[in-house]
Amino acid sequence: METKPVITCLKTLLIVYSFVFWITGAILLAVGVWGKLMLGPYISLIADNSTNAPYVLIGTGTVIIVFGLFGCFATCRGSPWMLKLYAMFLSLVFLAELVAGISGFVFRHEIKGTFRRTYTDAVLNYNADDEASRAVDNLQHKLRCCGVYNYTSWSKSVYYPSNGIPASCCFNSSDCNPEDLRNATLAPSKVFHQGCFELVTSFMETNMAIIAGVTFGIAFSQLIGMLLACCLSRIITANQYEMV
Repeated sequence: METKPVITCLKTLLIVYSFVFWITGAILLAVGVWGKLMLGPYISLIADNSTNAPYVLIGTGTVIIVFGLFGCFATCRGSPWMLKLYAMFLSLVFLAELVAGISGFVFRHEIKGTFRRTYTDAVLNYNADDEASRAVDNLQHKLRCCGVYNYTSWSKSVYYPSNGIPASCCFNSSDCNPEDLRNATLAPSKVFHQGCFELVTSFMETNMAIIAGVTFGIAFSQLIGMLLACCLSRIITANQYEMV
């Protein structure tokens, strides 16, 4: 009977943890859906094969939601094997997040290189109509930048000989017409001079430590759930206690 307060305490803590874990899954699911709907074009500019990233978030969020509910159910039932299965799942999530965080930090330079290559290709093959071109326009307009390194990057684009610099580079759309953008002398006074590559990569470098810290913090939080689930399972097994 002396173990009942301990089991009740562990049960409460694990239910609270499972609920927070479930909320994390819901957030990942929402971010994945939002990323697919709103950031699809931008993601295609960051990496060659990263267009599946939103689906990874959606799938991960869905799995976490299911196992978060499973964790609450296992805790309420007081089933040792369910609790051990829940702890095993948390350990897998911990390892996956740890590997993802370390990989992102170690390969950050490769990510920058990939972004430079894919964004350069998007500029060189810009036609103002396809998805990649619209992503370039949105990026330039919102970040107030032009070209890869500066506006001269557009001189090598297939779009430039006939149309000049895209209108998304203009810092004042009301004072920027197609004739100005085709004029090599006048265009530089109408467009942004800072390149988009520098803006994006500087943002990545500035926030990499924060992103890595958040990732590792979330990953190590799984250890709390693993510890609670294992302790509860062991105490229930040792005392042959069944939750009602």
